[in-house]
Amino acid sequence: MITATINLIKIAFLLGFLIIIHEGGHFLVAKLCKIKVNEFAIGFGPEILKKQGKETKYALRLIPLGGFVSMEGEETYSDKIGSFSKASILKRISIVASGALVNIIFGLLVYFIIIASYTDIQNAIEALKLFGVSMIDSLKMLINGTAFKEEQLTGIVGISEIVVQTKGIINYIYLLAVISVSLGVTNLLPIPPLDGGKIVLLIIEGIRKKPLKENLEIQIQMAGFVLMIVLTIFVTYKDIMRIV
Repeated sequence: MITATINLIKIAFLLGFLIIIHEGGHFLVAKLCKIKVNEFAIGFGPEILKKQGKETKYALRLIPLGGFVSMEGEETYSDKIGSFSKASILKRISIVASGALVNIIFGLLVYFIIIASYTDIQNAIEALKLFGVSMIDSLKMLINGTAFKEEQLTGIVGISEIVVQTKGIINYIYLLAVISVSLGVTNLLPIPPLDGGKIVLLIIEGIRKKPLKENLEIQIQMAGFVLMIVLTIFVTYKDIMRIV
């Protein structure tokens, strides 16, 4: 019972922390760009806890599989002060990209601190080289599609299993850093509704000097959303089959 509780805490903290810093990146950059944030939420579905701030509602929702920052004029055009849709393309891209970049920067910083703290200078250098090679190989896999092969895909169930198997705080923090970088890179893939897909649509808008038709953009986002749901179900099923 105690072991199960500890494992649950380890999984909940890791996932919750990564979601918070990801959405926090969107939130902070939006505020810096003077964009009105209507809601900052951790989780999806019904609200468990909520607090209304001066401008933003902060909410904890039932399904802990992500989070969101809801900005004025993000989903539909708004000409109100602080509207996302009225901000420059550069500002909007910065806001959309910031969540993934925070995950990547956090993961790299933690990795460097662990390496610098527990190895001599030469071994730190060697470890960084291996990490760099690993990152390049991962990017190559994303580009050539091998990262999407069945045996390479891991969902929340698979990640939870890996988290449970960690031994000691350093091993746990290292895994936190690795997953944070992976989460950031994955979110930058050019697939709606991931951040990378949104960035592609913003770049297209910048080139055209006008946004896509709202109906077309909604259709693209919905197609991407359905794809992500199907992929999530498939990966979760495969994770469960591997464990069973």
